[in-house]
Amino acid sequence: MLRHRLPFSSKGGFAVFESLDAVILARIQFGFTVSFHFIFPSFSIGLASYLMVLEGLWLKTGRSIYLDLFKYWLKIFAVVFAMGVVSGIVMSYQFGTNWSVFSVKTGPVLGPLMAYEVLTAFFLEAGFLGVMLFGMSKVGRNLHFASTCMVALGTFISATWILSVNSWMQTPTGFAINAQGQFVPAGSWLAIIFNPSFPYRLAHTVIASYLTTSLVVGAVGAWHLLTDRANPYARKMFSMAMWMAAIVAPIQIFAGDLHGLNTLEHQPAKVMAMEGHYQSHPDGAPLILFGIPNSAEKRIDYAIEIPKASSLILKHDLNAPMAGLDSIPDNLEPPVAVVFWSFRVMVGLGFAMLGLGLLSLIARARGSLYEWPVLHRLAVAMGPSGFVAVIAGWITTEVGRQPYTVYGQLLTAQSHSPLAAPAVAASLLAFVIVYFAVFGAGTWYLLRLMAHPPQAQEAELPQTPIRSAGITPAPALDGARALAE
Repeated sequence: MLRHRLPFSSKGGFAVFESLDAVILARIQFGFTVSFHFIFPSFSIGLASYLMVLEGLWLKTGRSIYLDLFKYWLKIFAVVFAMGVVSGIVMSYQFGTNWSVFSVKTGPVLGPLMAYEVLTAFFLEAGFLGVMLFGMSKVGRNLHFASTCMVALGTFISATWILSVNSWMQTPTGFAINAQGQFVPAGSWLAIIFNPSFPYRLAHTVIASYLTTSLVVGAVGAWHLLTDRANPYARKMFSMAMWMAAIVAPIQIFAGDLHGLNTLEHQPAKVMAMEGHYQSHPDGAPLILFGIPNSAEKRIDYAIEIPKASSLILKHDLNAPMAGLDSIPDNLEPPVAVVFWSFRVMVGLGFAMLGLGLLSLIARARGSLYEWPVLHRLAVAMGPSGFVAVIAGWITTEVGRQPYTVYGQLLTAQSHSPLAAPAVAASLLAFVIVYFAVFGAGTWYLLRLMAHPPQAQEAELPQTPIRSAGITPAPALDGARALAE
């Protein structure tokens, strides 16, 4: 009797998962791991540039406050960078385990791009990261600043190659398909690298990283201002972060609009799902603010909408016709509910960031930037919003691409490895447990570092490891002779 209550089949698999689709489980697993991973590069890209600015200001002005803030955030960067590297390794293995067919078919195009990322960005970061983290007292100021600049440049180059890969999957160009069904380069690699959506996705994602970092820095500064308004370090980081939010948030909204227009041109079905347009609108499409997608009935229930505003935004014409999901086959529709809501989360948080930046400008004009607790509490509350927004944006981009892995060319159902659902489920369960344990502990440690207020003569990272790799060094020669005698 007990055996039948356990979630195992007679073959030793997970009976609960045997009825599920292996492709769905593989997608959930990749989505789970990449969501964890995406958090750390989106922070480290912006934080590396912030460290470069802090060190540059210290060298230019000689003010110790910039050096102390540099040392403070350098410790946080070291942890974030390490967690990003570890979480990224796992995804590479999934291409071979869960998505081997995709790897075989797209390898001739995507493989070299991934290799270029390692050869340029990763080697650049690895070569200068040690000097940046531990070399402040060992090399000259100019060389150390150059190392910080190289690490910041490396994070940007890494994002460039990865986003080129992702953008090619969204808008594939410059390829041919050989007799084995593989995508191979056709002509110049520039057509592959600089595919139609790449410039927009690169700008939108990198700006999002800078905005995410500014919100975290602002939240930490605001947290310490709530306990000590006179703390000069909290004041400085909060002021810098609010300037960044006020300037970058409107730029990001503009970049997002351009990216949306590009998506409409090359991936119209994704925009239809984002807008909730189940039906075509020949005389102008409404902008649906909120509602409940009803895919069974092909409509948005309880819709709150602005007539013809979607046509105005996307076509710059109130009466411009807009095609809906009724114009494409049902089996080629992306999951509307997920894309519809993730898009609204991203856009809503974007305008909330804009609001925070505007409030900071008002406070600055009134001379109350450091004495307005309401603003500080809002900044603390908005601290994680950048991470939520980038994940929501990623979900919009990736789920909106379905049912394809290579848009219009290779279906997701044709890309996965020949694995049974219980095997994928077992690895998914292991990832969930390990990720929440390891990265939960890492996040807790980061929060502890941020809870400690910056101070004068901020301590550097430890310069000497407790123990080197390899075996313990042999005793001194005299000691060895004594033992021999």
